[in-house]
Amino acid sequence: MIELRNVTYKYEDHPVFQGISFRVEKGQKVGIVGESGCGKSTLLKLIAGLYTPASGEIIVAGKSAAAEITKKVTVVMQSPMLLPMSIRENITMGHDYPEEWIDMVIDAANIRSWIDTLDKGLDTYLGDRADELSGGQAQRIAIARAICKNAEILLLDEPTSALDGENAACVLEALNRYAADKTVIHVTHRPEHLSGYDRIFSMKAGKLSDETAGVIIYES
Repeated sequence: MIELRNVTYKYEDHPVFQGISFRVEKGQKVGIVGESGCGKSTLLKLIAGLYTPASGEIIVAGKSAAAEITKKVTVVMQSPMLLPMSIRENITMGHDYPEEWIDMVIDAANIRSWIDTLDKGLDTYLGDRADELSGGQAQRIAIARAICKNAEILLLDEPTSALDGENAACVLEALNRYAADKTVIHVTHRPEHLSGYDRIFSMKAGKLSDETAGVIIYES
């Protein structure tokens, strides 16, 4: 379960959200659509515990402290950050996962064919070479990392923005299979990526509306 209770967030004293409240039930798939700059990515970062609200409360899987929330969620951002480590370490983040699980993860993220072209495969050190990766390669590593963590809540911010149509479709299909029993919030400007979702929120002109129910959730 995810719940925002009267949450206010400001950026350089400019209110982005002021008194926003809504609830997402466990296991629900919720999409948030809207044009770039409307605040949907900021909302996702608040839910993920990456941003701190000026006031109000955010509860995620029964936790309200940011440090606890981050344990409950996995996030794929539009511009993923890779660390100066190997591909394997960027995916596992230092955790000891079975090799069979890692194999499944790289297949799900559709990066095996690329990794197989590298002399050291998964153990290829990114380091200074991270800047040489394409946006699609970096994003697929981030998606593999998210799947590998296997958290109960999946937060997606334009997860396939750097992928071409065919790769995007493959990755979305894999993410949907992986997230079948998870709570999902998916931010996108492409409503067609939200087929089968339980609820679709629309963010526009200071309003957050539940298009599924036909009601305004929040109005600035």
